[in-house]
Amino acid sequence: MVKPPENFSRFIELKDVIVISDGRTILDIAHALIPTDRICACIGPNGAGKTTLLKLLDGLIKPDSGSITHSSGPIKSSLVLHHSPMIKASARVNLAMVRDADASIGSAEIDGIMEQIGLSHLANSPAHRLSAGERQKLCLGRAMLQKPNLVLLDEPTANLDPNTTEQVEEIIRQFKTQGSDVVFTSHQLAQVQRLAEYIVFIDQGQIKEKGPTGPFFSDPQTQAAKHYLQQELVSD
Repeated sequence: MVKPPENFSRFIELKDVIVISDGRTILDIAHALIPTDRICACIGPNGAGKTTLLKLLDGLIKPDSGSITHSSGPIKSSLVLHHSPMIKASARVNLAMVRDADASIGSAEIDGIMEQIGLSHLANSPAHRLSAGERQKLCLGRAMLQKPNLVLLDEPTANLDPNTTEQVEEIIRQFKTQGSDVVFTSHQLAQVQRLAEYIVFIDQGQIKEKGPTGPFFSDPQTQAAKHYLQQELVSD
């Protein structure tokens, strides 16, 4: 483990990481430090490898070669993908599913999270009939109950209306106040600027640029990042 040059107190180190799928290289990262002591956003074009990176950081998949280590040693992580399934049961039962992995979680804690994510009034409603935003809040609530060191969020507000997006962003901020580090992906650059303190820009499976949010947006250092920001800002 090297000493980080940017004074990260917690970080993930990737060395010689390669991920191949169907003969195509999805990720190729020679060396990178990803800070986890601040909210970090992974951004980049469609197909750049962002979701694959989150799965790697979670341990859901393993690299074909290379290593991934955390500065704090082994950690507990929770990955919330863009489309998380619901069972045909109430919202509360879906939230309580995490007790299968941690029986110490009590009913009062579950009810507390239902209130925190603003779904107490829908506790007995069928989860599969909730709106997309309500289901996403439920997924974030499940992650909260797990009390992870690191929560990984893949496009957490995709296809949500502005009001629901604002509510979900507030829940994301609450992860930090409750002691969970956050790494998320997003195509919404305004959201990235609101939430993230650090940017990891991925293009064609490689980390092309990374750094604090402000300088990245005001003065990107690579042509790839400049092109991406121009394209996305025009489309926004």
